[in-house]
Amino acid sequence: MKKLYALIVFLGLCVNASLAQDSTGLKTAAFEKSFTYQHGTIKIGDGIATVTVPKGFKYLDSVQSLRVLTEIWGNPKTANMTLGFILPEDQGVMAGGYVFNIQYDAIGYVKDDDAKDVNYDEMLTNLKKETTDNNAERQKTGYEPITIVGWAATPYYDANKHILHWAKEVKFGTDSVNTLNYNVRVLGRKGVLVLNAIATMNEIAPVKADVPHVLTMVEFTDGNKYTNFDSGIDKVAAWTIGGLVAGKILAKVGFFALAVKFWKLIALAFVGVGGAIKKFFTGRKSAAPVTPAEEEKEPVAALESLGNETEEKKEEDKPAL
Repeated sequence: MKKLYALIVFLGLCVNASLAQDSTGLKTAAFEKSFTYQHGTIKIGDGIATVTVPKGFKYLDSVQSLRVLTEIWGNPKTANMTLGFILPEDQGVMAGGYVFNIQYDAIGYVKDDDAKDVNYDEMLTNLKKETTDNNAERQKTGYEPITIVGWAATPYYDANKHILHWAKEVKFGTDSVNTLNYNVRVLGRKGVLVLNAIATMNEIAPVKADVPHVLTMVEFTDGNKYTNFDSGIDKVAAWTIGGLVAGKILAKVGFFALAVKFWKLIALAFVGVGGAIKKFFTGRKSAAPVTPAEEEKEPVAALESLGNETEEKKEEDKPAL
């Protein structure tokens, strides 16, 4: 009798787990359908640049991308957080794969005189040491220790197109899957367009395959291009090509590590029961403290509310005429 009772309880738990997974799947599917993606040529950043989206890719505007970063992925809201996402046509933001987040950094005109002289092997050695040395302080402030495993793609600067790109393989804490931090910098007259791939090392092959396409999608508008620099009135940045690559790892990678972890959480929710599902429905606090006004919503609550504002568009995200 006891064995029969135990069997009934076990079957009941399996049914409940299945229903929970089905509910999660339905909410996730509804969430994905709530997005409005764009194709063609779109002005971004108050017209400072454009995104031209070719076949096989899609663009999510800055309003929706900001909500994904903060309300769904749980990152603390900051200024100039996103100008939108570029991602493959057949991929959603809740699936695996990758997303390129677009930002603009008005740091000034970056001289590229040092591009041919940078020793990237030496730089990598220094970056590894610096990151290791800073881990004790990082852990004191609540962040996981970081280990730079190496270059996932050696830095390369295209002097004709004024585009710099590189990738680091980074390990956060004891994570079993390392983070891929793929960076693109498009140099302009008064600053740089920043594209960061949000992914894990499992996605390195598709990311590398798509990077040549991504490099052609984002460009400055006339008057804002690198070649429009006027030494009489424009500010020269304190950064160099080598300096852009050697930027602090916490600022470039740590922020988006939460997004990578949220993707892993979703995968667990679909294949497991108990703790993983509970975490999906109750959410997790951001690594960094946020003000009450910026406090994150529960992921499922965010899924349900996201559609209420997807019709709101910034003028900058409308297709260019």
